[in-house]
Amino acid sequence: MTGTAEIRRAGAAEAGAIAGLIATAFEPLDVSRWLVPDPAPRRATLAGNFRILVEYALEHGHADLIGDRAAAVWLPQEAGVELPPPPDYDARLLAACGPYTDRFRALDDAFEANHPHEPHHHLVFLAVHPASQGQGLGASLLRHHHARLDADGTAAYLEASSLRAAALYEREGYRHRGSPFHLPDGPPFHPMWRDPV
Repeated sequence: MTGTAEIRRAGAAEAGAIAGLIATAFEPLDVSRWLVPDPAPRRATLAGNFRILVEYALEHGHADLIGDRAAAVWLPQEAGVELPPPPDYDARLLAACGPYTDRFRALDDAFEANHPHEPHHHLVFLAVHPASQGQGLGASLLRHHHARLDADGTAAYLEASSLRAAALYEREGYRHRGSPFHLPDGPPFHPMWRDPV
């Protein structure tokens, strides 16, 4: 199967399944090992945190899906519009992340400190199930939304978790924006920006 599979918009009831897909795809990443050093609870902890963020994005933005194999989660940032935080975020974060809550807060703080203020759509997550990686699904999801952004004259922003991921995004028109930022004693993130074409 190639990246030409059907892309559809996710519904609110799919937040849990999307969070599980992202957790499965992200579990091996350096940042995931930093967030949850113990491998036993890692996937469940990630999924709990991601569910909060996916639910929020589905309320204020959207997610595009290719079956149960790939997801792109987008959150718009409009000029002069400040979105409220997720409801009961502190309590939900603690319930989802337990002893790792401070690490997830550090991630939130790093992302917030480095987030641009210009209008754009933020790629919160791009995830492909490990069994479906290398088939062009992620690129298809990006191109699908980029077509809309280009038509609207809207930029896009993301934080790449590795140089390998950054190279994929560069092929889709993103450029590095400033220097990488690091988690405390943790891995770097590479902020990237795509102007509309």
